[in-house]
Amino acid sequence: MSNMIIYGLTLFLLVLSYWKDKGKTKRSLMKAWKSFENILPQLLGIIFIMGILLSILHPETISHYIGSSSGFIGILISAIAGSIVIIPGFVAFPMVALLLQKGAGVMQAAALVSTLLTVGIVTAPLETKYFGKRLTLSRNIVAFLFSLLVALIIGWVVGA
Repeated sequence: MSNMIIYGLTLFLLVLSYWKDKGKTKRSLMKAWKSFENILPQLLGIIFIMGILLSILHPETISHYIGSSSGFIGILISAIAGSIVIIPGFVAFPMVALLLQKGAGVMQAAALVSTLLTVGIVTAPLETKYFGKRLTLSRNIVAFLFSLLVALIIGWVVGA
């Protein structure tokens, strides 16, 4: 029901914008379409890879390594994986939702998402070039530890 309200409100505001200034609305829609076209290849590629991985990995395997019963080791596995992989935020959340459906634990999923968005091992060389080795290393260590803390707090809040 809430999706219908959001879609209805969006449509209403789009019509209002079109009524107020047709040119600006058309330019905005074209800009949005270009952004969508730029994001689409990444999105499809990641969805394709996730589909293959989730079809290969059985829910028991996912549950064993990053399920709620995997404990702190599962949180570490998720945090390390999230630190290494580069996935945009708009793909990370649906991907984690799939992992949760397949048996991943809540704390492990929180660690994965948090490190995906804050820790950058793969991007560290570029970051080092602009900010220096010490700042890059410090930022990544603090972000990693903070991600572990986030996972534990999420687990405490959710009761996992």
